[in-house]
Amino acid sequence: MMLRAVALLAYVCCGNAVTAQDGMCRQALALGLDVSGSVDEEEYRLQLDGLAAALVSPAVQEAFLGMPQAPVELAIFEWSGLNQHRLLVDWTRVSDAGKLKAISSRLRGTYGSYTDPSTAIGAAMVFGAGLLEQRQNCWQHTLDLSGDGPANAGLAPGLVPNAVVGSTTINGLVIVPSSRANTTKNLRNVKTLIDYYQTNVIRGPGAFVEAADDFEDFENAMTRKLLRELAGATISQAPARITPAGF
Repeated sequence: MMLRAVALLAYVCCGNAVTAQDGMCRQALALGLDVSGSVDEEEYRLQLDGLAAALVSPAVQEAFLGMPQAPVELAIFEWSGLNQHRLLVDWTRVSDAGKLKAISSRLRGTYGSYTDPSTAIGAAMVFGAGLLEQRQNCWQHTLDLSGDGPANAGLAPGLVPNAVVGSTTINGLVIVPSSRANTTKNLRNVKTLIDYYQTNVIRGPGAFVEAADDFEDFENAMTRKLLRELAGATISQAPARITPAGF
């Protein structure tokens, strides 16, 4: 946290005199994709290809590259069960459009390999927070978790301590196909999966939930989410949101 404050102070004091070579980073953005048992092979492909397309859309590229003196750093991982996390794209400094195109190509060539069908959202939050801790030079930490169902394994997302996630903003991208049974089970006194994420998963300054109508709508929802997150990569003094316990 102290290193992040020092980096931000240097930019505020020096303005445009600070260059990307000085290590400035306005936002560390970690994207976590749900690949649990409820996601079949076709849906897996729609999810990764949707993200790949969103990253190279003109509007998203412009948003990533809007402050070249303090670029965004991006990492992407998959998650499912308690100990099932795979880093697809390690921290990459998005300094030009070529970096986004390379990441997009990598995602299109990636295939699933998990055997644990459970959905451990709390464990994904902890993994993502640990990943973001590697980027102390970035002014803002943002974790985005996509999902098509509630947690059914591991620590409940609402029980993940604020001390673990720190000042990280956690956003959600909910995939809500109306025919999917797991969007209504085990929601613990809330009506929809969107409500579940709003109550139990998201937290931090400016946290929000984006929704995709189904996996075919994932690209559009991801594009909207990225534009909103990248536009919000500014200084924020808002207190962290305290989320209630329970799934």
